[in-house]
Amino acid sequence: MNQRFVLSHRDALKILAVAQAELERDNKGAAVAVSDSHGELIALLRTDGCPLASINNAINKAYTSARERKESKEVGNSSREKGWPMTNFGDLRYIGWGGGVPIFHEGQCVGAVGISGLPEEEDMVIARKAAKALEG
Repeated sequence: MNQRFVLSHRDALKILAVAQAELERDNKGAAVAVSDSHGELIALLRTDGCPLASINNAINKAYTSARERKESKEVGNSSREKGWPMTNFGDLRYIGWGGGVPIFHEGQCVGAVGISGLPEEEDMVIARKAAKALEG
C-alpha cells in the first residue's frame, strides 16, 4: 500500500494567509487559488482591486501546476519551445503564464497555488512564498 498526503482546508488557509499578507503589505489586488493534487480548487482569495480575469487565471495556474508538477511558467515555456499550443494538453484550463507553483510534501505533489493580477514576476514571487507556507 502507498501512503498519500493531501492538503486540508486548514493547510489551504495557511497558504492563502501568506499570500494575503504579501498582497496587503503593498495594497495590491490579486486572486490566489489553492488546489489539490488533481488541480481542483480547495480555496480562493480575491483581494480588493483584483482584476476580474485574474480569478480564473489564478485557478488555472494552480490547476496547471498541480497537474504537471511544475511551475505554470515552465509548462508554458516548454510548450512554446516545442512549438505546441497549450491546447495540446487536452484541457482548456492549462495556462502557461507564471504564477502557478506546485506544493510538495515528502516528495509528493499535494497541490498547487496560483496567483494572478500583478505583473507576472510578482505573481511568481508571491506564489513561491505561499507554496512554502507549510514547510518547517
